[in-house]
Amino acid sequence: MKQIIFILFLCVTTAYGQGEERIKAFKRAHITDALSLTASEAEKFWPIYNVHEERMTELRRKERREVRSIVNGDPQNMTDEQANAIIEKGLAFQATELEYSRELIQNLRSAIPPRKIVRLHRAEEEFKKILLERMKNKRMRRN
Repeated sequence: MKQIIFILFLCVTTAYGQGEERIKAFKRAHITDALSLTASEAEKFWPIYNVHEERMTELRRKERREVRSIVNGDPQNMTDEQANAIIEKGLAFQATELEYSRELIQNLRSAIPPRKIVRLHRAEEEFKKILLERMKNKRMRRN
């Protein structure tokens, strides 16, 4: 199974080229393998997961924009009022992230077994570690 996923990853990354699309393809291959998704499970899982990822990405972008607008580009000189506004925004964004995660889990219950839903978080964390390690190694090779 891992060889098939690896070959799929190579084909997809070659087709997409570079950057963000390569990372998405690698993440897709990693999660598919880590959860041992069958073809029918993957067919149901990925549309649900992709919508969730898009929502989370947009939420994070919105958070960064709003924080930047509060501090006007200079976090060293922010007032207590600005700092409190950032704290409140951060808490609101965390609440929204939790809401989105609950919706994801609810939607995934009709797509994959519960034990695979439980393994999803671990697979995502493993992927982040692998990606960070690769980026670190790539940076070290350049120097």
